[in-house]
Amino acid sequence: MTVPAGSQAVDRAAALLGLVVESGEPRTFTSLVDELGLAKSTTSRLLQALERNRLVRRDRAGSFRPGPLFAIYATQHDTTQDLLELSQPVLDEISEYTGETVNLAVPRGEEVVQIAQVDSDYMIGATNWLDVSVPPHCSALGKVFYAYRAMALPDGDLPDPPRGRPLSRRRLERDLAEVTRRGWALAWEELEEGLVAVAAPVHTRDGSVVAAVSVSGPTTRITKADAARIGARLATDARSVSAQLGYKTRQ
Repeated sequence: MTVPAGSQAVDRAAALLGLVVESGEPRTFTSLVDELGLAKSTTSRLLQALERNRLVRRDRAGSFRPGPLFAIYATQHDTTQDLLELSQPVLDEISEYTGETVNLAVPRGEEVVQIAQVDSDYMIGATNWLDVSVPPHCSALGKVFYAYRAMALPDGDLPDPPRGRPLSRRRLERDLAEVTRRGWALAWEELEEGLVAVAAPVHTRDGSVVAAVSVSGPTTRITKADAARIGARLATDARSVSAQLGYKTRQ
């Protein structure tokens, strides 16, 4: 099928813009030409159009950076809502294959803030976590944020959960090392007896963790073998969200 000339120009401009926005540093004109394989005249013409429309800008060295429209968007919009909309199809898919409660959370200072939930298909375990504050070290979501340094571990002894199993700092540190090794976290009856949760991180382009996705339910339905299978699948699903944020899995 022949691509219309106008559409081809849009595709090429979008490819250029993507390279500039997703790069961790300013892009030189030569690097953009080399990576896309376009003629210098074409690349120059497209960059000028992007610059006129405030989508890219040149710094003092003449390299290209994201334009002021991105800064305007960031100040006028809640990026949490953007993250939620981006993640919702994945949350729904996770809910479909597990049948359990699925949550999306972000770190806020010393707290884990749940911003979305897909309810369990079951009566038992269908808890609304959106307005519930729990000790982060007792939750799979909190362990993800601690492990990837999205939140700082508190000083001193860890408080015991009111209805769960106490977790020592030494045990927590071992758990966090395991989280980074396998890519997902497990909280087994640490918040409350009979409750299990599994969580995996969502990364941005620079590798930092901005959110985490979790699955929780009762130990009567989720065995430790089930938790391992869910954790591995959850890590894959969370990576698909990360990829949309520009993150590339390290080899």
